[in-house]
Amino acid sequence: QDKEKLEICKLNDPPSAETVKDMIKYAKNVIEEFRRAKHYKYILCHLFFGFLDFFIPPSELLEICELSLDKMGVVFEDSNVYMLHMMYQAMGVCLYVQDWEGALRYGQKIIRPYSRHYPSYSLNVASMWLKLGRLYMALKNRMAGVKALKRAIAIMEVAHGKDHPYISEIKKELEDH
Repeated sequence: QDKEKLEICKLNDPPSAETVKDMIKYAKNVIEEFRRAKHYKYILCHLFFGFLDFFIPPSELLEICELSLDKMGVVFEDSNVYMLHMMYQAMGVCLYVQDWEGALRYGQKIIRPYSRHYPSYSLNVASMWLKLGRLYMALKNRMAGVKALKRAIAIMEVAHGKDHPYISEIKKELEDH
């Protein structure tokens, strides 16, 4: 699956091997920079103030994600693992700032490649369906929310067993909506 996970844009004039290599290097660096920014924010806030907050405003973290996605998108397909990683980070920032529509947009781009890259009963895929289901519900799209939550449950029942408390919680969530 490496070829699919590192999928390059299909262009009339495909990028050179050197361009791809440079973009992979850029992607690794920006991912590490983003991790450091999140970690640095956590350490400083926790040590000095005893609570979590962003020293780097979420808007700047989101901008890092969006700019890197724009740059990488010239070479990489959306299903490329580096693109998916940054989309996942962007989704996380959107969730943090309660931008449900933004989080949903990223989640919708992520779910199809996740479903191809991960095994059929992967908890990574189930987790993404769960997030999407809850976002749909929050945005008053009950039909899509129920469908997504049921997909999460189906995977989790295989991975955890039908009687797992977490599955019961999600089923109750469905009943309450």
